[in-house]
Amino acid sequence: MKYFPMFLRVADQDVFIIGGGEQSAQKARLMLKTEARITLVAPELDEELSALVSEGAAKWRGDRATADSVRGAALVFICTGDSAQDAEICSELRPSGAMINVVDQPELCDATTPSIVDRDPLVIAIGTEGAAPVLARQIKTRIEETLEPRLGELVALAARLRLSAAQHVASERRRGLWRWVFGGAPRRLHARGAEREAASLLKEAIAAGGAPDDAGHGALTLIGAGPGPVDLLTLRAVQRLQEADIVFYPDASSAAVLELARRDCTRICIGKTQVTAAWTEAAIAERVMAELALGRRVLRILPGAGNQQVAELDLAVAAKFDVERVPGLKQG
Repeated sequence: MKYFPMFLRVADQDVFIIGGGEQSAQKARLMLKTEARITLVAPELDEELSALVSEGAAKWRGDRATADSVRGAALVFICTGDSAQDAEICSELRPSGAMINVVDQPELCDATTPSIVDRDPLVIAIGTEGAAPVLARQIKTRIEETLEPRLGELVALAARLRLSAAQHVASERRRGLWRWVFGGAPRRLHARGAEREAASLLKEAIAAGGAPDDAGHGALTLIGAGPGPVDLLTLRAVQRLQEADIVFYPDASSAAVLELARRDCTRICIGKTQVTAAWTEAAIAERVMAELALGRRVLRILPGAGNQQVAELDLAVAAKFDVERVPGLKQG
């Protein structure tokens, strides 16, 4: 990656937009969604930008931007409509140390503006490093179609109740609570307009110490996912990887599959490595059962189709843990 994807805090920070035409207006519309302090820099402003200044939504400077004038800014957009002039201004402003975006010239950019799916505070950014903006917009459209318009309000409610959940729900049950909120009854109620009922249900679950359908037990998933192209993984296999608290994998051939797991999940190689011997099936089963007893979601990647019989499967079933065998690879 040439650009590391990261959300930049701009609340109460200065953002400069250099230019007074339509390109600048596009950037202004984007930044108006934030809590940044917007300053427009141009000899003249078009009607839309002039209106922003009149309304107090942005400040205006009619002089030429200098490195000193933008020093300390969170972000500087350069978009005069003249690519040669933009490149010249960019060169002049480099000594400021500010992060710069030059419209339609990705080679000059410290930061690029992604296509955004806005369900504030849920924000999804899609970037292609300036290589394929049309594709980014196509992906944005698909995501827009899958997320209910008012989902951000449910996310904001969860944020307001997160401290309460930390006080009343045991740490090992919190992930299950939020999984239920965003994948169960609260989200379904909220999506159909029953926001009060969704909020009441969530508050009741927090007061009760966890989600009503969370028995506090772990869950075991077995998937066959190796070796094979990652793009052949089934949707359910990907979902279980992203839900797992701990993943047991056979060897380094699973590296691409592990990229789909949560960053904070524990990964344990049970095959032979340069520094460790392969685990025995008894040792694997013992560790898996210990993790399940702690209420964790355990996933084991099996070679090939994943139809092998493993010791922990029967033990988990006998102990009444949730057990699922998921086809890892699409057929055909």
